[in-house]
Amino acid sequence: MIKRTIEISQNPAHLSVRLDQLLIQPHDQPVEKQASIPCEDIGILIVDHQRNTYSHTVLANLAEHGGVMVVCGRNHMPASILLPIADHTQVVWRVNDQIAISRPLQKQLWQQLVQAKIRGQAANLEHDETLQRKLKAIARNVRSGDAGNAEAYASRLYWQSWLGPEHTFRRNQDRKAPPPNNLLNYGYAVLRATIARAIVAAGLMPMLGLHHSNRSNAFCLADDLIEPFRPMVDRRARHLFTTGQRELSQATKAGLLQLLAEPVYLNDEKGPLMVSVQKMVSSLVKCYEGSSRTLEIPIMPHQRNEGC
Repeated sequence: MIKRTIEISQNPAHLSVRLDQLLIQPHDQPVEKQASIPCEDIGILIVDHQRNTYSHTVLANLAEHGGVMVVCGRNHMPASILLPIADHTQVVWRVNDQIAISRPLQKQLWQQLVQAKIRGQAANLEHDETLQRKLKAIARNVRSGDAGNAEAYASRLYWQSWLGPEHTFRRNQDRKAPPPNNLLNYGYAVLRATIARAIVAAGLMPMLGLHHSNRSNAFCLADDLIEPFRPMVDRRARHLFTTGQRELSQATKAGLLQLLAEPVYLNDEKGPLMVSVQKMVSSLVKCYEGSSRTLEIPIMPHQRNEGC
């Protein structure tokens, strides 16, 4: 079952729980305007209005059902993620396996992630066949651990052509950067929360990365696993931007959130992106356990058609 993504941003509301139902009561509205959603159906709850209020029971109940809460700041960008503590019968063994992973296997898995990311970037450049072929060649030649830093080189080429010849674009992670950076940053943040949720649900520790390592980053593993999914966000953000949706409005955020339910292919099976994230994390668990050395990484439908 695919979990729902709920965003509260248009009107301020008070959130509470009754009988395992999340109740959303708009401020200054009669009770009959109250919405009700089963807590067990919620995968991600995004709260993006400065006047929203919620009870402690909301936070506890959401966590008990494996949901993630994303709190946005005044600039409407995600500012924090509330994750549940892993409730998994094998969590100790899995964390031990995660810690004990060999350095060569870490490098091989990072190589696979970088290759998948670059292939996804290439697939987004239908308008530039020359660069598309070049990126595919770069992906094929990524070394173990990406010793040659192919990821950075490919990204520089990719962003120069991403919007097409009619636009000049400079990628910037700053929250005040001009569009479509805002769309990209928001999409990446939501996807990062989705991946972090899958990591915790699998009994793994999100701060123990394969490649990323930062004492102040609690989501190093999520930042590793997000790489092949970034081109999917890029494609959706580019479509929104080129169709005139350039600000983080209700419509553009909804368009980005819909990506989590979009179909992707994993081992020739078609399914929602959110479910495929969980399957990819499950394949990582097998790698930690020593029963596999290959990640199962989803691809976009047009990649399958083009053989990217």
